[in-house]
Amino acid sequence: MSEAAQTPLLVDKQATHWVLTLNRPDKRNALSGDLIEALLSAVQQAKAQQVPLLVLQGAGANFSAGFDFTGYEDQSEGDLLLRFVRIETLLQDIAYGPFATLALAHGNNFGAGVDLFAACRHRYCAPQSKFRMPGLKFGLALGTRRLAALVGESHAYSLLETTATFNDERAQQIGFIQGSVPPADWPALVDKVAASTLSLPPESRQYLRDLTRSGNRDGDMAALVASASAPGLKERIRVYREESAVQAAAAKSAASAQSMKGG
Repeated sequence: MSEAAQTPLLVDKQATHWVLTLNRPDKRNALSGDLIEALLSAVQQAKAQQVPLLVLQGAGANFSAGFDFTGYEDQSEGDLLLRFVRIETLLQDIAYGPFATLALAHGNNFGAGVDLFAACRHRYCAPQSKFRMPGLKFGLALGTRRLAALVGESHAYSLLETTATFNDERAQQIGFIQGSVPPADWPALVDKVAASTLSLPPESRQYLRDLTRSGNRDGDMAALVASASAPGLKERIRVYREESAVQAAAAKSAASAQSMKGG
């Protein structure tokens, strides 16, 4: 197995920007503990080295499938709480960091992976990309305020209450993304965002980010901790995953029946 295949995060350091590629394609880039820590480390290095722009993307079929539930049954609720705290820490480091950020999504994306995408300032996706945030189904408050700031309270309330899947067209309508761009055109998009970022001096870039990003970092972390530390986290996750499996099986059966009927 190659070194790249074993590395959960690939970091391509260019003069004008760094590209952070989530590299767990066999797990749909689900956010494992190792991947979260690698992202946190890369973001801190970028901050220390005054990198102007961070670009986030995913290898394989999608950007990210969200929290990696693999082996959660064997972890304590305290361990799970710490993992969610580290994710919120990452989201805040990206959202409030001293650099511009560009997220590029494709495929089907869920939960904390969508929150990671939403934490970035510039957000584009490939055509036919899809997004879903089901965290409140198991009582987890993660990224809620940031989503409301992006799309408005009404849209955020509806998306989170129904945990509805929305596509790239809907995402652009509500302001969740700035546009839909084929992956073949992503390098040109990165160059464009980098040039725009560097058109201002560093001090002005910092003012721009600070004065156009409202938020409540302490409040967001407190909400996350309160929701994740409520008794029964593992049971809530178990019930949610069982219900999701049933719904997925029903949807697959319905699609198969429709296909046979059409044939």
